[in-house]
Formats: sequence, C-alpha cells, structure tokens
Amino acid sequence: MIGADAISLTVLGSGTCVPSLSRSSCSVLLNVARNRMIFDIGPGTLRRLVESGLSPGDVTHIFISHFHPDHTADLAPFLFASKYPAHTRRRRPLTLVAGEGFRHFYKALQFLYGKWVELDSGMLNVHEMSVHQPDSIRFDDCCVHTVPACHNPESIAFKVVGSKGTSVVYSGDTDYSENLISLSHQVDLLICESAFPDAMKVAGHLTPSLAGAIASAAQVKKLMLTHFYPECDTVDIEMECRKTYNGPLILAKDLMRL
Repeated sequence: MIGADAISLTVLGSGTCVPSLSRSSCSVLLNVARNRMIFDIGPGTLRRLVESGLSPGDVTHIFISHFHPDHTADLAPFLFASKYPAHTRRRRPLTLVAGEGFRHFYKALQFLYGKWVELDSGMLNVHEMSVHQPDSIRFDDCCVHTVPACHNPESIAFKVVGSKGTSVVYSGDTDYSENLISLSHQVDLLICESAFPDAMKVAGHLTPSLAGAIASAAQVKKLMLTHFYPECDTVDIEMECRKTYNGPLILAKDLMRL
C-alpha cells in the first residue's frame, strides 16, 4: 500500500528544445498527497499530461526553473485550456512558482493573449522565489525549498519534502553547483539534468559524470538523469555517469512512472 507521504512521479518530458518524436521538453509531474505538481512546462508537456491520464484542471501547481522557451512554452496553452468549461476547467486554484521576474513574465503573456490566459478571480496564485539565497514555501501537504542555480539569472532548483520527510529534488538547468549539492543532501531522488556527453560540455549545463559527482557529494539515495540533447544518443550515458556515481541510477524516458 502506498503511504500518505509517498511521492509518485511521471516523466512528462526528458528532452530539450530540439524537436523529437520520443522526447518532449524536460518536465516532471509529482503527485504529493492531494497535490499534482508540474516542474517545467515546455513544448509537449500538455500532450504528455493528457497521455498520462490527467487534464490541466487536475494540476494544482506549476514550478518553473527558468524562462527559456523549452521550459515555459506550454504555459500559455495550459492556461488557455484551463478555461475550457466542459473537460479541463479547474475547480481548485492553480499556483505558479518561479524565480524573480516571473510576475513580469506572466504580465507579458497577458499582454499577448489577454483574457485567454487569465483565470477566474481567486483561481491563480503567483509566487516569486529568491534567486540570491535559499528560499522556501509551504503548501497543505508539503514544503518546497529552492536555491539559485547556475544557468540564467532567474534559475532556481526545487526540493519537495512530503509531510513525513520523503524528498525529491528537481535541478532545472544548471552547471556544477554547490547549492544543488546542499539542496540534494541525502534526498530520496535527485532528478538532474544531463544535457550533453562528457566530451561535449557546454557552459550552464551538466554532463553525466558531473551530475554523478553532484549526486555522490550529496549522498542521494537515487539519481535520475534527464534533459538529454540528441548528442546523448551517441554515447553510453550510464557508463559516463558511473565514473563518479555508483548508486541507483535511472535514465529518464517520456511517460516513465516511479
């Protein structure tokens, strides 16, 4: 039997900005008690959500690691779909959480789309988290902690902690980060970007061995690698990660469930 504190996960996207038939842009759905939380909402997220058996109206929280299109592009279609009365209209408020500057980001969507991305009064809550220091916010059945990440000025990583201590970290896009190591200390699962193979390191992103080094330093109980660019298909990602990490390892695939 699944306990009340259990966190279940569905990978809604394990890819990047590069169009792919098998990988949507990086996104994860966490079910935490009564909360259904999406982390990043790039192209393809909405379709994968429906494929997983849910509708926009079922989602209670959206957390955005940074504002690049491959992490935000489905937000406007999501809000638009949430207004449709017959199938997807929401009955619980939606909470949006992101780094500093997100209110301006949302106002820009309103400028572009007007009422089509504006939910009914009382049905939308917006929170901005610090990009300069650790921050936290509490919801009914869990607490979410954030730290600045090494990618964009607004970039943050998230840690979800259930009511009895079950914990999951979502890195978002980042380079090697002491903040991420601290946030991930002994968590049950670290969902970590691993954008490019070791030989193709790009500033602002991790490779499999760097992600493994972070997981080892943080003593995580399980590591999931995700956010794979097509170049990752040409190498043995698991072998590269094993240079620095010997714990339980998962390579993310779209619609994978844990």
